[in-house]
Amino acid sequence: MDIKEAINARHSVRQYQKRPIEPELVEMLNGIIEECNAESGLHIQLILDEPKCFTSLLAHYGNFERVTNYIALVGKTGMENLDEICGYYGERIVLEAQMMGLNTCWVAGTYNKRNCKAQVGPGEQIVCVISIGYGETQGKEHNSRPVSKICSENLEEMPEWFLDGLDAAMKAPTAINQQKFIISMEDGEPLITSRRGPMTKIDLGIVKYNFEAASGHKCK
Repeated sequence: MDIKEAINARHSVRQYQKRPIEPELVEMLNGIIEECNAESGLHIQLILDEPKCFTSLLAHYGNFERVTNYIALVGKTGMENLDEICGYYGERIVLEAQMMGLNTCWVAGTYNKRNCKAQVGPGEQIVCVISIGYGETQGKEHNSRPVSKICSENLEEMPEWFLDGLDAAMKAPTAINQQKFIISMEDGEPLITSRRGPMTKIDLGIVKYNFEAASGHKCK
């Protein structure tokens, strides 16, 4: 599976099998996390065999079942664009996990932050978490807004790489499937901005990663 196939195949999964993640995959995930932390300055962590973070009324409300593994996105409180950076690097890990045969779900509110076992140092905060493991299903595709609501460009005049990036961006997970982002071209380069709404800055980072991974072009 390549990155484009991973983007197409990846859907949010909230119910998991009682199956541990194999040691070799854990090693690969931790290697990717180390790379992301080194590039971003974040303190992302993989937490294994820990069910308490998702044993609460909030998790029940979110329909989560048998979540014992998760990725905690932790960063410095004063970091500029912290939410966006967490979204960007978190999505990189999510797609790598998909290529390993694992399933994931972004979780911003329906987990118990007090029971999260991530190490949070002085001046750091947990932005959100990502459940990870072997899903009971592969999830299902979400509905997308019309392309005209997301991109105002004349698509017939856009290069193939832009169309690839747009398609991948529209398949990116966003909070409550709101898709409050706009994609355009500015001086020959892709520009992605977000409207106001819950978790839109995290969403912006996720969308940017999908676009860049599929198109091979860096976003402004």
